[in-house]
Order: sequence, then C-alpha cells, then structure tokens
Amino acid sequence: MGLWIGLLLAACGSKKQKAEDAGGIQTVLPDRIAEVRAMRLEPKVFHHELISNGVISAKNCANLQFKVQGVIDSVFVKNGDRVRQGQKLAQLERYELQHSLAQAETALESARLNYLNELIGMGFSIADTAQIPVDDRRLASIKSGYRQSQSQYEVAKYNFENATLYAPFDGLVANLFSKAHNRPESDQFCTIIDNIHLEADFKILENELGAVRRGDKVRVSPFSVGDYSCEGAISEINPVVDKNGMVRVKAAINGADGRLFEGMNVRLLLGQALDNRLAIPKEALVLRNNRKVVFRLQNNEAIWVYVTTGLENASEYEVTEGLNVGDSVIYEGNLNLAHETPVKLK
Repeated sequence: MGLWIGLLLAACGSKKQKAEDAGGIQTVLPDRIAEVRAMRLEPKVFHHELISNGVISAKNCANLQFKVQGVIDSVFVKNGDRVRQGQKLAQLERYELQHSLAQAETALESARLNYLNELIGMGFSIADTAQIPVDDRRLASIKSGYRQSQSQYEVAKYNFENATLYAPFDGLVANLFSKAHNRPESDQFCTIIDNIHLEADFKILENELGAVRRGDKVRVSPFSVGDYSCEGAISEINPVVDKNGMVRVKAAINGADGRLFEGMNVRLLLGQALDNRLAIPKEALVLRNNRKVVFRLQNNEAIWVYVTTGLENASEYEVTEGLNVGDSVIYEGNLNLAHETPVKLK
C-alpha cells in the first residue's frame, strides 16, 4: 500500500512542475487553465514619443546699455511694458553733449575754410576739388586741421545721438532698475525680450538622435501652468555630443500667446510616426531575472520568449528582436505565467 501511495504522489508532483535546462526556463502546469488575452503581431505605424525637460528662451533678446557716460534725465518705460521697434526708452542729460556737438560743428566749419585756403595757396581752383590730386588734398586737410576737426565732430555727434536709448525690436521691457537723476546702476540698463518668437532649449540622449529631425512637431507644457500647452517644431540640432552623452536641441514655438516667459521651465513631448514597425502593448512585457520576456500564444500554451525592445511611447514598446510578424502575443493575464503554461483566450 505504501508503495502505491508514493507512486501516486510522484505522478502528481511531475504534473505540477518540471524544469527545462535551456536558459533556466521553468515550465509550470497549474491545476487551472489561465485565461488570457492576446493580439496578432502585424507591422504598423509606431508613434514614437520622447519626453524631455527644457527652458524657454526668446529668439530675440537684447541687453541694452548706454554707449556714453552720464546721468539719466528721463526713463520712459517700466518693467513689463510692451514697446515697439524704435521706441524711446530712456535718455541721459544732454546739455553738455549738445554743447560739445555745437562746438565741434563750429570748429569743423572753421577748419573747412582753412582747408580751402590751403588749396588756393597751392595753386588749385576750389570750384571742383574732386579734380585735385588725392595727395595734395590730404596734405591740405592735415595742415588746416580739417581732418582732425572732422573726426572730433563725428565723435561729438555719436555721443549726442547715443545719449538716447531706443528699442531694437518689438518686445517686453525687463531688468530695468535704474532711475532718473542717477547714473545707471550697471553697464546694462535694461533687457528687451521678444516674447512672441520663443524657443525651447532642451537636451536629448545621443542614442535618441535618430528619432529627432528638424521640423518634427513638439508639444510644450510649462510646469507652472498645468492645463496649458502649445505646439512647436524642431528648429536646430547642435551637432555636438557633450561629455554626458547629451545633444542640445531647440524648438521654435508657434503662436506663443503671452503665457510663456524667458527662463520658464517646460516639458517637451516629441512625436514621430515611424512606418512598418512591430510594437506590443507595454502590458505584454514582463521582467524575469532582469531580462525582458514576452509570452507568445502557441497551441493553447504560453511560450516564453526573450525580446529586445527599441523605442517606446506612453503605451507601446517597439520590438526589434525575438518576435515575428504573425505571432500571437499575450498582453493580459501574463504576470504569473511560465513556459508552456496551458492557457485559453477570454
């Protein structure tokens, strides 16, 4: 009797579990047949998604400063003001500059008369000075002081004109801290930011370069405004990989509506449609011994397959090795499966 009981237990145990030597794959034969869902693998358009963090920067941004020294007479704008190209921003006290310009202009006119007198003394007619040899005109201008006066006049005119600061393009005023009746607080008087033509500056991994091209569409979402996003397109890819294996990329933002600001932190979602790719739902992939495994449905059994994945998006993995067109892949009910586990479709 004891012998028969021992044989019966051994037979039951062999039905419960057996091991295969190849790759250490375990074959489990459960008491109940597992119910699963599966899909047939066919080439399809794979929508690749790449997520990166970046910073907003204005395509046009100018740090303005006065090119001459002086005390500020008037400030016509404040931080946050929208200005137009050529609009007056601030002006230095110009009395001394205007006086210097008038003196330089008078000295230039006096020197010009001396220059003409020098030419007459050299025996030339001043009716058409262009006919006088260049060397003779040069000598006369030096002797009369005309050349030096002309240079001094140009400097005085430059100083006077640059005592007024103008906007170089349409934009917003920022970083303006100086006040009237004081000297500018620093070399930089203010910044003009074009917040209409914006870019997102971000980085991608070196191995992601193949999935990014100029013109690809991106979705830009600021961290500070959870329900807002806008579109853009890749405008620039820097052809240099840094020491961390990263590549710098820029995306031009379309239709910025004033809700994005210089220096704002954003998240970027890049999408690209790739033809003729094999893709599986993320639920179909499980990890066993730190390796990627997919169960293929074959003859009502779950067949353990090691796979290699490529790109991914929010819901799918691209499969590059391990599966073939026409394979039936289990994507639901696969968490507790083992090699050759009997299964049936729900």
